[in-house]
Amino acid sequence: MKKVKPTIIRKIHRADTDAVRTLGELGVATVHEAQSRTGLMRPYMRPIYPTARVAGTAITVSCQPGDNLMIHAALELCQPGDVLVVTTTSESTDGMFGELLAVSARARGVAGLVIDAGVRDVADLTAMNFPVWAKAISAQGTVKATPGSVNVPVVCAGAIVRPGDVMVGDVDGVVVVARQAAGEIARRGTDRVAKEQKTRERLRNGELGLDFYGFRAKLAELGVQYVDEE
Repeated sequence: MKKVKPTIIRKIHRADTDAVRTLGELGVATVHEAQSRTGLMRPYMRPIYPTARVAGTAITVSCQPGDNLMIHAALELCQPGDVLVVTTTSESTDGMFGELLAVSARARGVAGLVIDAGVRDVADLTAMNFPVWAKAISAQGTVKATPGSVNVPVVCAGAIVRPGDVMVGDVDGVVVVARQAAGEIARRGTDRVAKEQKTRERLRNGELGLDFYGFRAKLAELGVQYVDEE
């Protein structure tokens, strides 16, 4: 088997900024539905504070567990609006990102962090309004000793992320949108919101989804019977 050499790719293609903005406004649940329920990260990826939201271009980082050297390397490549997406080569909950790295990231215009490991200094990150989605919160420190890669395809919390993909995060979790599909998914999501608004009005007026979704026919097809007594 060929050994993969640690690599830092300096230049990537980023998604259209209008599409990124629209996807962020739509939110995780709508985007996930708009792209046929794909791209959602594992539900253990939670925001460190409930109002956290982010939408931006992925800068991917592959690290050794307990070693955040490559996060430092990745910051040099970040542009305003980027989202750091960090994963480790095996499972880790160590606190690989804290307040000082957040200060550096904010100075580079980084919009937020998605990390399939742990973070620390959560009170400071929250006070900074620096949005983070992480597997764990841990004060366990890290070293800076082992090479990794930046801007290569990674698997983060069960989802494939390629550099330049769109990351959308909110209280519902994190969803990944492929860079090339961002515009189309933004359009589908916008159409879905318009459709849901009409549905919402019908529900407010007392109609039942059982009727206008056609679920009565489905129940009959499945052999469900209505009876007046037990």
